[in-house]
Amino acid sequence: MSWPHLAGVVPRQAECFQHRGAVEALERAVAGGGTAVLCQVLSGTGGVGKTQLAAHYARRIWQEGAVDLLVWVTASSRESIVSSYSQLGACVTAADSSDPEQAASSFLAWAETTDRRWLIVLDDLADPGDLRGLWPPANPCGQVLITTRRRDAALGGRSRVRIDVGLFTPAEAASYLIAQLAAFGRRDDAVQIAGLAADLGHLPLALAQAAAYLVDLGLDCAEYRAQLADRTRALADLVPDDSGLPDDHRAALQATWSLSVEHADRLRPSGLARPMLHLASVLDANGIPVAVLTSPPVLRYLTDHRSVGSNGQSGLVGAEEAARALRCLDRLSLADHMTDSAHPRVRVHGLIQRTTRETLPSSVQDSVVVACADALTASWPKAEGDPALAQTLRANAEALISHAGTVLWSTGCHPVLIRAGESLGLTGLASAARTYFQDLYAAACQHLDQDHADAFTIRHYLITWQGETGDLTSARAGFVGLLADRLRTLGPDHPDTLATRGDMAALQGRAGDPVGAGEASSAVLKDSLRVLGPEHSQTITARLNVAHWTGAAGNPADAVTACEQLLADTSRLLGPDHLKTRAVRLHMAIWRGEAGDPAGAAADFERLLTDQLRVLGSDHPQTLSTRHDLARWRGKAGDPETAVSDFELLLVDQLRVLGPDHPDTLTTRHDLASWRGESGDARSAVSALEQLLVDRLRVLGPDHPDTLTTRANLAYWRGKDGDPAGAVVATSELLDDRLRVLGPDHPDTLTTRHNLARWRAEAGDPAGAVVAESELLADRLRVLGPEHPHTFSARHHLAQWTGRAGDPAGAASALAQLLADQLRVLGPNHPDTVATGGSLAFWKAELEHGDPL
Repeated sequence: MSWPHLAGVVPRQAECFQHRGAVEALERAVAGGGTAVLCQVLSGTGGVGKTQLAAHYARRIWQEGAVDLLVWVTASSRESIVSSYSQLGACVTAADSSDPEQAASSFLAWAETTDRRWLIVLDDLADPGDLRGLWPPANPCGQVLITTRRRDAALGGRSRVRIDVGLFTPAEAASYLIAQLAAFGRRDDAVQIAGLAADLGHLPLALAQAAAYLVDLGLDCAEYRAQLADRTRALADLVPDDSGLPDDHRAALQATWSLSVEHADRLRPSGLARPMLHLASVLDANGIPVAVLTSPPVLRYLTDHRSVGSNGQSGLVGAEEAARALRCLDRLSLADHMTDSAHPRVRVHGLIQRTTRETLPSSVQDSVVVACADALTASWPKAEGDPALAQTLRANAEALISHAGTVLWSTGCHPVLIRAGESLGLTGLASAARTYFQDLYAAACQHLDQDHADAFTIRHYLITWQGETGDLTSARAGFVGLLADRLRTLGPDHPDTLATRGDMAALQGRAGDPVGAGEASSAVLKDSLRVLGPEHSQTITARLNVAHWTGAAGNPADAVTACEQLLADTSRLLGPDHLKTRAVRLHMAIWRGEAGDPAGAAADFERLLTDQLRVLGSDHPQTLSTRHDLARWRGKAGDPETAVSDFELLLVDQLRVLGPDHPDTLTTRHDLASWRGESGDARSAVSALEQLLVDRLRVLGPDHPDTLTTRANLAYWRGKDGDPAGAVVATSELLDDRLRVLGPDHPDTLTTRHNLARWRAEAGDPAGAVVAESELLADRLRVLGPEHPHTFSARHHLAQWTGRAGDPAGAASALAQLLADQLRVLGPNHPDTVATGGSLAFWKAELEHGDPL
């Protein structure tokens, strides 16, 4: 034969060919191969341009005269490969082509020994097994280039370099579309071009066929994007038909992956890849947790829907088989199995998902949606301890809901709809949770009777998150309406009715009425004991609520006693390590500290932390929360430096485990700043709180209680840092917002009034502070009662400012009366009693000597 020689038809270069990263990767692989690595494998899903990359490379080295023989083989089947080799054998060795296998062997023998330079391109290799006995030989004069959708181990190793060909980058995709349109004298808006490239997932094949469709129909990108987003249109109707495909494409977009699916479904475990792809097609294209696709609901679906022709395999599909089915999809480049995070996940291109969904009958798609909804629900951790995982699960739920139609409402509200909203709130996105449940309730009113139990449940969540965002007025009104409806439809003794009353009581306390909350909680407890019995979970919760509001109403010692009694019962009924038992221990420690024993509280939290570490591990959110409480009470016990150190270490772990925007992380930043101030570094506290306020405004919004608390403490530490006048201004502005958001009788509003009086005194107006604190004392007596710690605090400060306003006798007299009441209520060793005794001694000394002792 004459040399050089070209065998087979090399595809013509695509219009507007993009010089992309994969071109350079191939050049590097060839240059680095030398004589050791003579085979390069371009691997990727259908439509990423593997054939075009191979043709570009082959054409270049042919034009440069770098090879004497260029062979282009369509390798879609063993028969095709043998046929091409046979023709070559006849050409280069005069082999008898009537015996294709023998002629093919003759060609390979020649290729192994010749000193002629050759390149064999095996395009679109469907199955590495087809090359058994047909691999081109390792000859320093030869080179092999393979394009394939497969990722089998047989395509790698020391003798072969696999180059993964991915999508266009956004810039490459936009550049390609601009060039394609320009070739037909068309221009379009750059933003719409980038948007269309993103809509098509930057897939080269999709971009090429979309550009041809745009030109053929005279559409602009915005019009095409609108059609693409219209789910009533099939993808097959939005690309050219077979007669109008650009760049010698072999198939329209919707048929590109069908052969790969067939191959994947034949791989062991046979019959599972196709139904697995069905499931993946309704979830998030950017990443589906493997745990979801190997969960029990998925295993049941795979068992029931194994493809026909699965070699007679039957029986329950196990998690290992499901995982291997995912690997089959990965081997055929229909999915990417990613293991670069703590939670392995699978990514499927959005157009593969769409073409898969469009092949499913509506009844099958409904069963797919329900199976995925069940799988998400089963896989969702009860504690939202990993924000990245929570976000991934929510993204999958959002994708699923967008494809679900009405099937998730067919028997009520599917639990995944509620779980997605819960997740938003539990990861700190309270405003988003409120909006989500508003929309979910609107949907429930469309699909369910308004008296349906699930509609009530959704209302309950909506009201809860209204309260969490600081809208206590709407929340109170919402609970009143919900309780009336549950009483009407369920009766007074139904557990849901009792739960509504319990949450109403809690909201009443949060709204500034701990006494009323305690009374309401006691009534719920009485009815729970009668209806549910003393050992029911809701009864135990009601007892804990009564203890909590007893403490919040100003009786922390009684709260400790109630918690000690409840702890004995939960330990007996549930065991020492049960969640509720640990919750009781937590409240007992808090109220022990509030009762005047901060060291005892710290000791309680040290013991609780030891058990949390043993039961839950170091990174569990409850363990981290216990560390937070321990640091706080160590500070209150007189060791602010240790508190600062503990909070600094905790913050590092919360940032790693929970992320920067989690409510617990933000709270730790808040308390760390405050304890730095308590350690004597007010300037550092101000700086940290200023930064925190920016983040809380962004994450929680301006009216969230935590945002308002940050403003309160920022004003406080600005005053402590030497700017009492600035503290007066900031506290005045805060008071306006707390009056608007929380109302005049909320404890936080009353505390803000106290702080404003304090900073007026510090700014040189003790007489004004006396007037303000006198008015505040009257309201605290009315709202909290005469023996509440906050009422005692108001009396203490009023006496102090009375003395500073020029009436030391009045100060001493008021403090003496306060001391008698604190000795009776709190006891002689309570820190507040001790502080009052010190202040009384001060003003007595002022009266007797004109100087403080």
